[in-house]
Amino acid sequence: MLEIGGREVRVSSPEKIVFPEPGLTKLDLVRYYLAVADGALRGAAGRPMVLKRFVKGIDHEAFFQKRAPEKRPEWIETATLHYASGNSAEEVVVNDAAALAWVVNLGCIDLNPHPVRAEDLDHPDELRVDLDPMPGVEWAQIVDVALIAREVLADHGLIGWPKTSGSRGMHIYARIEPRWSYHDVRLAAETLAREIENRAPGLASARWWKEERGESVFVDFNQNAKDRTVASAYSVRALPDARVSTPLDWAEVRGSSPEQFTVPAVLRRFEERGDAASGIDDAAGSLDALLRLAEELGPAEKAPTSSDGSGRRKSTMPLIEIARAETKPEALEGLERWKAKHPGVVPLLQPADVLVDGMRGSSSLWYRIRVNLQHVPETERPKQEELEVDYDPWAGKA
Repeated sequence: MLEIGGREVRVSSPEKIVFPEPGLTKLDLVRYYLAVADGALRGAAGRPMVLKRFVKGIDHEAFFQKRAPEKRPEWIETATLHYASGNSAEEVVVNDAAALAWVVNLGCIDLNPHPVRAEDLDHPDELRVDLDPMPGVEWAQIVDVALIAREVLADHGLIGWPKTSGSRGMHIYARIEPRWSYHDVRLAAETLAREIENRAPGLASARWWKEERGESVFVDFNQNAKDRTVASAYSVRALPDARVSTPLDWAEVRGSSPEQFTVPAVLRRFEERGDAASGIDDAAGSLDALLRLAEELGPAEKAPTSSDGSGRRKSTMPLIEIARAETKPEALEGLERWKAKHPGVVPLLQPADVLVDGMRGSSSLWYRIRVNLQHVPETERPKQEELEVDYDPWAGKA
């Protein structure tokens, strides 16, 4: 039982090992978040949050819980979000260190808040730039794109605050005045992505369809859609080395690398220098300039649709699907079986030709693998075959 700011928080199974490689226990994780609470709350406080719970450990898929648990302390605040589907969810709002400890005890390793405040759920106050590298892309290329993103933001009256994603990529957040709808914020983000691609052709891509990006950094504008959440500052990610989504100064971005920011390293860093994003709340800007640019650029090019009358998008690339699986290891095992059947094709594939997609199901992720045969001569391309793994994420669900 921990006393935090005058409130008692129970930590169940405190000695349970969460990260075997560095030997971090559940209590270690709670204490980490308490130590960096000033920074973590700057990124998450006051925002409704999806609870991403790793109840079976980091080697198993998390499940996503939108609705706040019925059994919760009376001091845990909530906000009710309404979605385009007509559904609504009363979600947890973390406002202090005690609430941070409480959600971590539920199995939340990282924090996934919405870009809105509880007092105004219709107008985001944060524009999120998610730099997502395609396979084969090195960190130096991500940094190059990040610096261009900073320039584009500055040219349009916004201040970008960089942080490692805690995985392979980088996030850049810009505080905005809460005056625009989700639609306008997403349009501004898409326009930003298109302008970054214009300034960095070949390095960055704003193309929504994965197979069209090549070995580029995808500027994922759709993270600004209403139902999306992103791991916030100081979130620990469910990777073996317990790396952290860490705010940086722009001066240190070039010399950084994601793997250097682990829980022990970030604890030392935070104690020595505090939060590199401490000024973010004082830097709210306007979307007017980006929305003017959206008008100048016009609508983004749309992919052609299928000729079967379904209205579905038709890919411009020669894609085949390999697997649909409940877990990523199962999907990758299916890919290896397919490769064994087609040994002559494998050497012709580029890293970005193998498309591994984490797909959002009803409450958890499932995985799809496709292969882009663009680098395989047409006469040597395998046909679409039965899937190596054929999982239906919607089976048995109404």
